[in-house]
Amino acid sequence: VQLQASGGGLVQAGGSLRLSCANSRRTASNNGMAWFRPAPGKERGFVAGISWRGGGTGYADSVKGRFTISRDNAKNTLYLQMNLLKPEDTALYYCAAARSSFYSIRQMEYAYWGQGTQVTVSS
Repeated sequence: VQLQASGGGLVQAGGSLRLSCANSRRTASNNGMAWFRPAPGKERGFVAGISWRGGGTGYADSVKGRFTISRDNAKNTLYLQMNLLKPEDTALYYCAAARSSFYSIRQMEYAYWGQGTQVTVSS
């Protein structure tokens, strides 16, 4: 599985960005997927996750109501729509494919990782 994240950039506080994560192989289309970013005390902290059917989603408290995770299994692509961005959202965002059909908040449950895309929010 090869995951390619894109869509990061520089944006002012209050602005929006949409991240994408393309999966070059179909084998992960049945996997739960998620976005992570570095967090205090953790290499990577959970941001948002989605089950392989897309019916189940979850978010970190810090992004609830501002970020929306979605996926298009026909295109093998994961998305993260980020609105009302804050300077504290500045980070390298990683997409990941889980070992199962469901997402998890624990990074150890993910077998495949993208290379990360940088999001910088200026105040």
